[in-house]
Amino acid sequence: MSETTVLFRPAGPEEIALVAASGYQAWPPRLPEQPFFYPVTNEAYAIEIASDWNVQASGYGCVTRFAVNTAFMAKYPIQKVGGSHHTEWWIPAEDLSALNQNIVGKIEVIHEFKA
Repeated sequence: MSETTVLFRPAGPEEIALVAASGYQAWPPRLPEQPFFYPVTNEAYAIEIASDWNVQASGYGCVTRFAVNTAFMAKYPIQKVGGSHHTEWWIPAEDLSALNQNIVGKIEVIHEFKA
């Protein structure tokens, strides 16, 4: 059994609808103006983004949790983008299909926020 790394991802209504359509097994391709996929390293940071940014932008935000094979994630250094817990991975859009193939289990919605 391979080792996994837990990732969190805040999502808005359109993105989570596409995840649901995949059976909670994959993230949708990035849009042309989205060169990176940004999962975060911790639940607290994901909650901040979903409850503040996603709700303000669309009236809905959720936090997802999913596991990825650690060997796959090892090539992406963790980026610190603000406070001590504002840490995330920057996965190039062209690597998203490979990330999806390395998800172990399902993508879970663990928190939901509404306006």
